[in-house]
Amino acid sequence: MIPKAIKNFRSFIWDSDTHLKSKSERLLLRKLDFSILTIGCLGFFLKYLDQGNLSNAYVSGMQESLSMFGNEYTYAVTCYTVAYALMQFPSNIIIQYIRPSCWLAAMEIAWGSFTFLVGFFESSFFPVLLFVLGSWYTKTELAKRIAIFHMTAPIGSAFGGYLQAAVYESLDGHHGLEGWRWLYIVCGCMTVPVGFATWWVLPDTPYTTRAWFLNETEKQLAIERVKEAGKAAPEKLTFATFKRVLTRWRWYAFVLGYVLYGSACQASSYFGIWLKAEGYSVVDRNVIPTGTNLISGFCVVLWGFLSDYTGSRFAFVFGPLAYGLVINGILAFWPASRDAKLFAFLTCGVQLMTAVFYTWANEICAGDNEERAIVISSMNGFQYAFAAWLPIVIFPQTMAPRFRYGFPATFGFVIASLVAILAIRTLHLMEIRGTKRLLQPILGTDDAESEGGERVVQLKNDVQISKAHEVQ
Repeated sequence: MIPKAIKNFRSFIWDSDTHLKSKSERLLLRKLDFSILTIGCLGFFLKYLDQGNLSNAYVSGMQESLSMFGNEYTYAVTCYTVAYALMQFPSNIIIQYIRPSCWLAAMEIAWGSFTFLVGFFESSFFPVLLFVLGSWYTKTELAKRIAIFHMTAPIGSAFGGYLQAAVYESLDGHHGLEGWRWLYIVCGCMTVPVGFATWWVLPDTPYTTRAWFLNETEKQLAIERVKEAGKAAPEKLTFATFKRVLTRWRWYAFVLGYVLYGSACQASSYFGIWLKAEGYSVVDRNVIPTGTNLISGFCVVLWGFLSDYTGSRFAFVFGPLAYGLVINGILAFWPASRDAKLFAFLTCGVQLMTAVFYTWANEICAGDNEERAIVISSMNGFQYAFAAWLPIVIFPQTMAPRFRYGFPATFGFVIASLVAILAIRTLHLMEIRGTKRLLQPILGTDDAESEGGERVVQLKNDVQISKAHEVQ
């Protein structure tokens, strides 16, 4: 038998209710972690590695090679962003009809093969993996796993800097190709094999899984787990589905909040440009910004683990973002001290709480599977759509590296996003209280006082969905 102290430590460091789970449930979770997290982290790591190629290449010779001396870099980023935003929303609709493992495998192979359309093909990976994670894991499990998944984004960006530095020094000029061109070739060779592995490893969702490593008992256990967690089964997508989603507050609040949050986190994208203006070498321009990415990765995981351990989503969304007032404030006022600006750029990652934000959205929308898919994809899609034109206005390259419009704007976005997060918290509490009063005669006192009010909100969703079906 496992000593109690070890069980308690395992519950503290991983899922807080690990010691309460049966042996079969713990085995199921290990299989899910091995499959979803492994392939998800690999794919997301490569997605950000490939996505970061443009900025790494730009400061490593592409600017001079392609004569990108005006706002061409900003326009190039915008083209990627537009393509990326276009497929965010459709991707989570498509996987209601096509298995996520097949769709993501095809997209990953495609973005590794077709550089010109990399943004279009990459766009599905993030929202679909978030939906898959939210489909399998419960309240005590989800935030840390989304955090581990999301941690690979800054790690991928950091590795891209190291890789570009190594490629520039070792392959620049080989076979007549510049170092920045070799970066695209190397990344493509890494991405395509992982795309094929995705089709084989990703287990889709509990209701659609054909995973070869799960037996029928485990598949049924997975369905029972998510039912107990208040997660709704998939329903057919109809016009009434969209009407139902768009007549609730959640879509509007989460999309607006995430757009403002994403706009508040743009400062780090211009770290390399500032370093170039300060006279740093090509290698330093690629390596120093990796410090920001490593801090981001650590903080993303830290906020996710603390959120799961304490059970609080709001605190670990609001708190880290409040730190953004410090770093964006420094860059907005642009002090003479180079060390102050270096500190601000390096610690930009502390404000990243994306994993907890998406966990919060997953849980609040758990009672309606289709709403969850639409809200998650819309959050990222609208944020990228907003980011497609915003840098052209506030971060034109002709204003580099000071960006006298850009950094004050991100400071303002931090304030606005904090207000939006407070609004989400308030609306959710109001919904819980209102639904308790409405359904207390049915639920009774004990259920009405259940933790977080998720049960009553779920029942309210069930009633609304049933009414929508009756109308059809």
